[in-house]
Amino acid sequence: MQAQIRQLLVAEMEKGHLSVGQRLPSSRRLAAILGIARNTVTSAYEQLVAEGALLSQERSGVFVASRSATPRVRLAAPAGQGTAAWQPELVVRPSTLHHISKPRDWQSYPYPFLFGQFDPGLFPIQSWRESVNAASSVSSVNEWAGDLIDEDDPELVAQLRALVLPRRGVWAAVDEVMVTIGAQQALYLAIRLLVGPGTAIAMEEPGYPDTRHMIRLTGGALHLMAVDADGAIPDAILSGCKVVVLTPGHQCPTTVTMPPERRQAMLDAVCRHGIAIIEDDYDADVFQEGPVVPPLKSTDQEGRIIYIGSLSKVLSPGLRLGYVVASAAIIRELRALRRVMLRHPPSNNQRAMAMFISLGHYRAHLRRVAQALAERATIAERFLPRHLPAVRWQRDKGATSHWIEGPAGLDARAMSVAAAAKGVLIEPGDVFFAEAARGRTCFRLGFSSIRTDRIEEGLRRLGELVC
Repeated sequence: MQAQIRQLLVAEMEKGHLSVGQRLPSSRRLAAILGIARNTVTSAYEQLVAEGALLSQERSGVFVASRSATPRVRLAAPAGQGTAAWQPELVVRPSTLHHISKPRDWQSYPYPFLFGQFDPGLFPIQSWRESVNAASSVSSVNEWAGDLIDEDDPELVAQLRALVLPRRGVWAAVDEVMVTIGAQQALYLAIRLLVGPGTAIAMEEPGYPDTRHMIRLTGGALHLMAVDADGAIPDAILSGCKVVVLTPGHQCPTTVTMPPERRQAMLDAVCRHGIAIIEDDYDADVFQEGPVVPPLKSTDQEGRIIYIGSLSKVLSPGLRLGYVVASAAIIRELRALRRVMLRHPPSNNQRAMAMFISLGHYRAHLRRVAQALAERATIAERFLPRHLPAVRWQRDKGATSHWIEGPAGLDARAMSVAAAAKGVLIEPGDVFFAEAARGRTCFRLGFSSIRTDRIEEGLRRLGELVC
């Protein structure tokens, strides 16, 4: 409340609604108007006085202080502003791409079956606050506040190498790890580094749509690999490719975990053809269920694999922290590429995450999340056959979503609109296919974002629309 009072007063002063020298209500009066404790108002006034925004005069009151800021000058917009025809100048038009879309106000829907979002009730607020406080000490600030140019916070790199990557069977030297703004940036950087106009690159079909978009924006020649019950099929398509993007841990979007035999066949194929692998381990370490299946990177003897992981999926998607592990030569180039984009991810967030891991909160959070997600998966799989008997669903161990194939007449995108009207959010599956019509009957149900006690009712409402 104190912060809100300060924000409001500062905003009104910036807008000119509170003029210089204007007297503010007494702390007692403002507290009475707002119906809050007087000490709260007093503390807000004192902080603003200390910062020079207000002036306190004994026995006279509190006044808006004079400021030396340059007064605003309102300029009239030139005639015709905003009418320029930019289309001929655009080299690419990313807005025309078919993206996964989620309502900005998704938390206002009672039944959000969305992948990649999180239930606010699972966020470790106290642990994160402790980590941020630890990262805000004078010594820590002195370490991370400078421009790191193209480097990362050494503390976070150390924690990744010691406590995060080994959980996935990946061991890396200091110069083989780079921090990114989420796994998304890592994927973009890797594709940008390896793929140019005409470069033959393979990805899964269905697959992550943004991977497809990234390839198209670089001018790469896209080759689509079929996916079956064991994941991507290493067929003849690979023979002419230079790069392949894979999600073997949990295939996106079907959740299939690639078994050992298929993994070996894939590795044999890429080695035979001299292909580089970009391994997107996007859904790893969020939810351990059953035996741990290590990534392809854990068996990489030739440095052929660029491995991508996410910390955002584990903690909060808004944190936007991911990482990439590759040979030192590749990391050196990725750092140079990242530098011309944004230099480095915010180092204060890097240090806070490093503290979160080192204080033991990361492991404790994983245990808590795993318990909650296991319960949600059990409930969903108990009621899916009851409320959606006409569909086929797939979820491999440890995945945080179900891939649904509806009956032949289903239009999942149209159904998603009707479902939203009932408070239920789903993700239509056509976006995961290069040929959208192939995914017309499919949709994805995530359960990390929906409260446990709402799963059954959400499925019941959804079932009313599936025919």
